[in-house]
Amino acid sequence: MNSSAKEKVFYGIPASPGVARGQVFRFLHGKVEVPKYEVQEADQDSEISRFEDALSQTKDQITKIRGEVAKNLGEKEASIFDAHLMVLEDKAVLDDVVAEIRKSGDNVEQCLHRVTQRYIDYFSQLEDEYLRERSADLKDISKRLLGNLVGATAAGTAFLDEPRILVSEDLSPSDTASLDGDKILGIATDAGGRTSHAVIMARSSGVPAVVGLRQMTDQLSEGDTLLIDGFEGIAIVNPSETTLFRYGKVGQSRKRMKDLLLEEASLPALTKDGEKVVFLANADSSDEVRKSNDHDCQGVGLFRTESIFLRKNEIPSEDDQFNEYRQIVETANPLPVTIRTLDLGGDKILDSIGREKEENPFMGFRAIRYCLRNPDVFLDQLRAILRASTHGTVKIMFPMVSGVGELVRAKEFLSTAMRQLREKNIEFNDKIEVGCMIETPSAVTICDLLASEVDFFSVGTNDLVQYLLAVDRINNEIAYLYEPHHPAVIRSLKRVFEIGKEYGVKVTVCGEIAGDPHFLPLLLALGVNSLSAASPMLPELKFFARRFTMAEARKLTDHILEMKRPSEINQSLKNFYEERVSDLIK
Repeated sequence: MNSSAKEKVFYGIPASPGVARGQVFRFLHGKVEVPKYEVQEADQDSEISRFEDALSQTKDQITKIRGEVAKNLGEKEASIFDAHLMVLEDKAVLDDVVAEIRKSGDNVEQCLHRVTQRYIDYFSQLEDEYLRERSADLKDISKRLLGNLVGATAAGTAFLDEPRILVSEDLSPSDTASLDGDKILGIATDAGGRTSHAVIMARSSGVPAVVGLRQMTDQLSEGDTLLIDGFEGIAIVNPSETTLFRYGKVGQSRKRMKDLLLEEASLPALTKDGEKVVFLANADSSDEVRKSNDHDCQGVGLFRTESIFLRKNEIPSEDDQFNEYRQIVETANPLPVTIRTLDLGGDKILDSIGREKEENPFMGFRAIRYCLRNPDVFLDQLRAILRASTHGTVKIMFPMVSGVGELVRAKEFLSTAMRQLREKNIEFNDKIEVGCMIETPSAVTICDLLASEVDFFSVGTNDLVQYLLAVDRINNEIAYLYEPHHPAVIRSLKRVFEIGKEYGVKVTVCGEIAGDPHFLPLLLALGVNSLSAASPMLPELKFFARRFTMAEARKLTDHILEMKRPSEINQSLKNFYEERVSDLIK
C-alpha cells in the first residue's frame, strides 16, 4: 500500500454488489508490437501456413471462452463471441491477408495488421450501427491473432502473484473472459454501464464491480490500494484507516446477512403481521425457472421470450418455440408462468431481421409495434404459447402497449391463433388469462381504459422510469438522472394499483425495483398484488418482509407521498430498512 498517498474518492455506477479491497492491477490496452520484415517468395507459403495456424489457435481460444460463458451465464451472453468467430471465417478478410502476403512480400503480422486496419477504418465510418459495431469485433480479433502470431501470452492476470483489483478504461468480451477469476478481487472501469460485458461476467462470478468512473485510471499510481463498493458505486484510492474500519464492518454485516437468509429460506413469505406476499421470478431460460423453484417462489411472473430469438440470432419456428415454452411450463408446473410476447428492439437487436438503423430505438419500432406489423412472426409465437398452455398454467402478456387500439389488435391476433389451432384440432387453454405491460406514460394515464380489456397488469419499471423521466437508461452520460425514486414514478405506480383494485385487475411489478428490498414496504402499501424479480433476490425480499407490519409500511408511504425530492425518498426507504435489519447483522 502507498501509505504516503492521500485518500481519493470516485463516484461511478454500482454494477455488481459487494465490497473488495486490494492492490491495483492496471489492465492497459496497449497495442501489440507489429514486427515488419521482408519474406522471400519461396517462404511465402510458410507465412500463409503460420497465418492458418494462428487462425486455428484463435478459433480454439474463442470457442473455449464461448463455452465457459455459456456454461456460467447462458447462451444469450455467450452469443457475444459468435460475431468473433464469424470474423475468423470471413473469406473476404482472410483472402485479402493472403493476397497482401503475396503482393507485398512482407511478413504475415504486418499484412494482417494492414488489412484489418483498412476494414476497421471502413466499418467505423459507416452510418449503420450494426456494421460500426463489427469494427470493434474485428479490432478485438486482430489483437488476439497478432498476439498468437508473435507468441505473446494473453494479456491479463495469469502472471500475478496475488489477487488484485483490476482497473481499466473498459473491458472487451475477450479481455474479460480471458481473466483468471482467482486473481481478481474486484473490477473498476472508467467506461461502461450496468449492462456492459464486464458487468455481466462480474455478476456471474460474484466479483464486486463499479463502472462509469470516467478518468480514474489516469490518476492511479503503482502501489496504490483501491477499495470498491459495488453496492453504492464508489471507488476509494488509498483508503484511510477510518474508511477501512467502516468498510470492514460492512463486510461483516453482509456475511451475517447471508447466514440469516439461509436460516430463514424455508419460512413463508409474510409480513410481520401475517399479510401474505406473493413473490414471482423473472426468467430467460428453463435453468432459471429451475433455480427459482429452489428459492420457493410462487411462479414465473415474467418469461422473456426474446431470449430464445436472441440466443438463436434468428426467428425460431413455431415448433421450436413450442418446445421451449413447454419445457418452461413443465419445469414450473403446477405454478403459473406469465409469458411475455416478443419484446425486441431498444438494446435487444436481432441481426437476422435486417432492420434499418433507428435514431432512437427505445422509442421506435419495438415490442408490440413490431409484432403487429409482422403477423406471421406474431401468429407463430401466439400459437406456440397456446399449445404450451396445455402443459401447465400459462398467462400471456403484451409488452409496450401505449393505447387501447394496440391492445385490441393484439387480442384479435390471439383470437386468430386460437381459431387456427381449432381448425387443426390442436388443444389449448381457451380461457388463458391475458394481460398487458404498463411501461409507457400513456398506458399509466389510460390504465382505466386498458383495465376493461385484460385480466392483469404487469408494470415494467425499467422502461417506465426512462420514459417518464426522458432518460435513456443505458446512456452513461445521463445515468445519474435515471431515478426510480422520482415522485413521478411513485405517483404513476399509485395510480396503476388504484385502478387495478377498482377494476378487479391484479397488478404485478416486474422491473428492477421489484427486486430491491428497500422498495418493498412502499410497493406493498401502495397496493401491489405480486412482485417478480430475479430469483437470487427473493431470499432477501422474504427476509425483509418479515421485519415490518403493513401499518408501518402505510405510515412510511404516507410520508413518502408528501416528499418532493428523489433523494429524500431514497433515504427514507433506506432508513426504514436499516432500522429493521441493522441490529440483526451487527
